Amino acid sequence: MTRRQLVLLTAAAGTCLLLLAVWQTNRIALRHYLAAGSARAESALRLTVNALEGDLARYEVVPQLLADLDAIRQLMSFPEDPVRRVAIDLLLEDRADTLGASDIYIMTPDGDTIAASNHRRPDSFIGQNFNYRPYFQEAAAGGLGRFYGVGTTSGVRGYFFSAPVRDQAGQIAGVIAVKIGVDRIEASWRGNEYRTFVSDPEGIVFLSSDPRLVYGSLWPLTAERIARTELSRRYSDRPLDGLDLRQTVTEGTATAFITPDPGMTPIETIAVHQDMPEAGWTVHVLLDAAGARTEARVATVTALLLLCLAAFGAVVFWQRRARIAERMEMQTRAKADLERRVEERTADLERVNVHLEQEITERRATEAELRAAQANLVQVGKLAALGQMSAALSHEINQPLAAARNYADSAAILIGRGDLPRAQENIGHILSLIDRMAAIGRHLRNAARKPKDRLEPVLLQSLLAETQVIVAGRLASGKAVLELDVPPDLPALRAGVTRLQQVLVNLITNAADAVEGEADRRITLTARAVDGRAVLTVRDRGPGVPPAIAERIFDPFFTTKGVGAGLGLGLSICYNIIRDFGGDIAVTDAAPGALFTVTIPLYGAVEAAA
Repeated sequence: MTRRQLVLLTAAAGTCLLLLAVWQTNRIALRHYLAAGSARAESALRLTVNALEGDLARYEVVPQLLADLDAIRQLMSFPEDPVRRVAIDLLLEDRADTLGASDIYIMTPDGDTIAASNHRRPDSFIGQNFNYRPYFQEAAAGGLGRFYGVGTTSGVRGYFFSAPVRDQAGQIAGVIAVKIGVDRIEASWRGNEYRTFVSDPEGIVFLSSDPRLVYGSLWPLTAERIARTELSRRYSDRPLDGLDLRQTVTEGTATAFITPDPGMTPIETIAVHQDMPEAGWTVHVLLDAAGARTEARVATVTALLLLCLAAFGAVVFWQRRARIAERMEMQTRAKADLERRVEERTADLERVNVHLEQEITERRATEAELRAAQANLVQVGKLAALGQMSAALSHEINQPLAAARNYADSAAILIGRGDLPRAQENIGHILSLIDRMAAIGRHLRNAARKPKDRLEPVLLQSLLAETQVIVAGRLASGKAVLELDVPPDLPALRAGVTRLQQVLVNLITNAADAVEGEADRRITLTARAVDGRAVLTVRDRGPGVPPAIAERIFDPFFTTKGVGAGLGLGLSICYNIIRDFGGDIAVTDAAPGALFTVTIPLYGAVEAAA
């Protein structure tokens, strides 16, 4: 084999190896970027599902609450009374405006609508019969109904909640339904990089950020599936079409090819989905895979350039060595010493070149990983902040809402008895709780930074009276007993009234959760003034707090409760509030039970020190 043939064979082998390396690099890069895109889509999916569940939960109990109103129960006892019908129409109209519901209406046992919030509109439900709707049938049987569909009268898509209405004798006399519009949900999905849609149990898309997908079927439209859909008239007279959606797996990541319009080129997307069992929905999120493929190609081209650079360096180096070898052969023995020094220098240069090439390759790889990590951290930080803020707002407002509900029920009873002064006093309490919820909203915006509101003197004795009212329902449901040991002459604390009450409510309700089911259900709250600071303790007789849990109990999203029983935000918020007051909060195992100790500066002591 001649030297020329050897060179050609080596070049051919090198080219094959280079192509193989490029192909394998592209596969690895594509797998990485598809997995990263899937993780982003999963995060968006979780946020979407949480938002949908929260939106539906706002209205789930509304039909039951309205069905218990005396005015509505009296109407069902006398359904033909025109005066009562007009009054209930106005009541439902007011409740629909207050709740932001699309429609609220009442039906007789045979399905005829006798009162509705949309009584003023030309397409009013009054006089319409909805006995064919599953939500009517479920509520008429004594249960709670849930249903999604297109209004046969209004033609507007919505989600329906229903509950039975009982007359004064306690018999089921009708059904009340609340319809929630869904157009605003779709509007919130538009304008981002994700294609989001929701399908029903039959695989028919009814909510979508892309209007072209609505009323399309993910599965073949068999006669049996069409018959089930038409039986409930879920989509009224809307025509149903099949969607061109082909699911596959690319480099270990679930993908789907979707064709929104006939004649379009199929779009490759990263596909994730999650079921919502209670609603009977499946939420899908698609992310265009073109970005991941582009990033993979960029990475492959970069790797190819590096390989070419390395190959070029190798060729140059080989040629240089060849020339040196030729010069060495031409040198006489008299130049042997010089040739030896040249060879040694050449070896040194070879080692330096290899070392430099390795450093360049490692530095570029490190810089690429750093940029990717920084981008991921920014996105994760945004999503975590949004999830924590929305969860914290729901967590903190639920408690005063429960207290306001108790006051409202009590006020209704007092008005029925004619005791107006005490009813007005309860309404005053409700207004105070509304102000507190507004203040909680302002404080939650400052949860991650030091608040600017001025601290003021707070008398713990008077604050505890209102706090007992707020937690009364939770204590009663758990059969817990709250014992107070607070001196009447305890000096004022330097704090904020609303935020200090947040801390007390959280600690007491957590203690009530801890003692639930225990033989000893006492909760003890004490307060003492010690060296210019107020020392508050809340002790329960529950299972206690092991040292390993005590170290993390004030971390955000850390909870010892079961799934769905807590978000792990209450104690984290308490910790931040007390730190803002210039105080401290700690927990120890009281054996039995847990002991939370809160220290807050006294107002007089802080002013004197200033």
